Amino acid sequence: MSSVLYDAQGPRAKRRNVLYTAGFLVALAAVVWWVYKALDDKGQLDWVLWKPFFSGSEAYSTYIWPGLQNTLEAAALAMVTALPLGAVLGIARLSDHAWIRVPAAAVVEFFRAIPVLVLMIFGLALFAQYTNISSNDRPFYAVVTGLVLYNASVLAEIVRAGILALPKGQSEAAFAIGLRKNQVMRLILLPQSVTAMLPAIVSQLVVIVKDTAIGGAVLTFPELLSSANTMSGYYGANIIASLTVVAAIYIAINFSLTSFASWLEGRLRRRKKSTGAVLGAQDVTDTPGTTAGGDGVGAGAGPGGIV
Repeated sequence: MSSVLYDAQGPRAKRRNVLYTAGFLVALAAVVWWVYKALDDKGQLDWVLWKPFFSGSEAYSTYIWPGLQNTLEAAALAMVTALPLGAVLGIARLSDHAWIRVPAAAVVEFFRAIPVLVLMIFGLALFAQYTNISSNDRPFYAVVTGLVLYNASVLAEIVRAGILALPKGQSEAAFAIGLRKNQVMRLILLPQSVTAMLPAIVSQLVVIVKDTAIGGAVLTFPELLSSANTMSGYYGANIIASLTVVAAIYIAINFSLTSFASWLEGRLRRRKKSTGAVLGAQDVTDTPGTTAGGDGVGAGAGPGGIV
């Protein structure tokens, strides 16, 4: 069946697509086999290298779990701080007052242009120079500071773009019924733009989780990846096994986050579709200005009726 977007495939096109699919699967199988043989030839698939992850809990209780805890704590603190800060900065950039709009734009553009690693290093230096935070806790606060400053500026642009993407008729209609600008933003624009912004926001939250590894690589922050590197040295250079386990954990965390976001987005869309009131037949016939036979004047045609 043809569509306005594409034409239906004919027999030749279907055969060609089947051949392309088969060729891709063969090439993928060849790559997987080549990786397997390369690892096996180097001895990276020996059971002694993978045994710590499948027999006993020492590897998890001593290395993986503490590193995962630090990763989740830093990411969670950065998320709950960057989200409201980014929303405030994004809304401030839409202000009619230049004394609010210009400083907010300067802050967003400044921190969005600096790499998150530079922000972490700068934060570590500031905490060491001007605070009494212990040397063991400074990497944690430096990582969180860098993540908050960078991701809040990115989230501010996401919020601003999501609000500007709404049709102008939404705000014009709200102003027409007498709402003030803060009411229009709070009651009309933000609730509608959340659904559109959600995929981009979740993508940025995933970036926050992954960027905690930067602090482990440079600032000696004991997060998941650095803990796995320490563990690989302790158990005898099983770095491939350690990184594989860490990658699986990151995939599980980020997949859970995106799955929750997809569920929430679908729920929000269903709620928007179900907010309208549905009138039954008895409601229509009992409405003033109508007759039981339906031949009277409609409710929307009377004085004050909604057309």
